[in-house]
Amino acid sequence: MSVALVDRRENELKETLQLLESSGGKGTAIAADISDASQVQKWTKAIEQKFGPIDLLVNNAAVAGPSGPTWETDAAAWWQCQEVNLRGPFLGCHAVLPGMIARRKGRIINVASAAGTVSVPYLSAYVTSKAALIRFTETLAFEVRPHGISVFAMHPGAVQTPMNEELLATAGKQWLPWLEYIFQQAENQTAEPGANMVLFLASGKADSLSGRFFMVPDDPNDLMSRADEIRQKDLYTLRLRHPKF
Repeated sequence: MSVALVDRRENELKETLQLLESSGGKGTAIAADISDASQVQKWTKAIEQKFGPIDLLVNNAAVAGPSGPTWETDAAAWWQCQEVNLRGPFLGCHAVLPGMIARRKGRIINVASAAGTVSVPYLSAYVTSKAALIRFTETLAFEVRPHGISVFAMHPGAVQTPMNEELLATAGKQWLPWLEYIFQQAENQTAEPGANMVLFLASGKADSLSGRFFMVPDDPNDLMSRADEIRQKDLYTLRLRHPKF
């Protein structure tokens, strides 16, 4: 595949594009804000003009949002987290799906977080956005399944990204002291397992499990060997476990 990289940070874009091209890949880099609808439409058209139809969309951009007691956080920063982490993926899907539906093929991978499956006090903005992204993924997967399109959500692992480093350096030690321990435990974990999960989902081998939420370090081959069980027991989804249902 040719790869189009979209990010607000031009330096990182250029560096990643150089790595891609030096390994023999073909790509382009576009500086844009994925939470801005007009910019998303603009870069979608630019990519299609340069490379042709978009076959795969990976929504990976995210911010940690403010940490601390919800009533003490900055309301604008709290909502901006939803704009980037939820509205951004929605806008990307909204832009590419008409073409995918017309061609009856395509895959979308939303990079969510295990934080979206549990309550994390003092990190309400991030947790809310990721829980919503997981549910959006499943709902969208049902809608587009008749059109031959698959949609997945995934947790990429405990990778100490610049976003997480910034969170730790600011209010993390006060409100999220356990976060530093998690990253110490995963000190040697790289982005490679997450990248491998993306490649696996992009390959089409997991299309029968479209709509599910997968987590690194799950073994993709093990997941597929249990595909029937996963469907029958409705695993890897967000569900209310109520005795009456």
